[in-house]
Amino acid sequence: MSQQTASQAPITLFADLTQPAQVDTQAIDWVPSPMAGVERRMIERDGGEVARATSLVRYAAGSRFSAHRHDMGEEYIVLSGTFSDNDGDFPEGTYVRNPPGSSHAPHTDDGCVILVKLRQMPDDEDRTVHVDTKTAPFEPAGVAGYERQVLFCSDYEQVSVERLQPGTGIEAHAAGGEEIFVLDGALSYGGVLYGKGTWLRRAAGQELPMASPDGCRLWVKRGHLSDV
Repeated sequence: MSQQTASQAPITLFADLTQPAQVDTQAIDWVPSPMAGVERRMIERDGGEVARATSLVRYAAGSRFSAHRHDMGEEYIVLSGTFSDNDGDFPEGTYVRNPPGSSHAPHTDDGCVILVKLRQMPDDEDRTVHVDTKTAPFEPAGVAGYERQVLFCSDYEQVSVERLQPGTGIEAHAAGGEEIFVLDGALSYGGVLYGKGTWLRRAAGQELPMASPDGCRLWVKRGHLSDV
């Protein structure tokens, strides 16, 4: 499925949430956004410039995006560099969740890359979340060699960073669907090996067993696909 330059024209990219999807984000092109110095790798998208979207966004050093409002919320994790806005500076490893109705004017001094999800929150969510995943403790997740940092938890979804030690394997989660981004290492998902930068999505009932031959660290969201 080809990537397209940013425009007002609607883009449909892995928009059917009932279907399994996977993207090697390192193998797709960066495309320009409407703002100079800001580029995107589009992962899933349904809409025009205002869209339900999951993307990697790369800000060049000294770039900024004009002030804007997130009517259906925004969440992101900083993959490299430092991302800044009205609320402060967020270095690599920071997870941020801005609820519906929030607004900001993003910028960066030295450049950064973020994994960002837009327009995917319920209207009544009202919590702002900031978590430094580099200092937050990991907790055992029920299987030896499997650990988790819970970043956000509600009755409709849980977001976490998860860590599998080398040789660890776990059964499939029956958790209302799951979305996974490989932060480091390699993940065996359903017996297929996926490397750093891979994004995976499975609706409820499609979740697969996970393992890691050499260890991995994952950003994971579960429960949000139970009603698709």
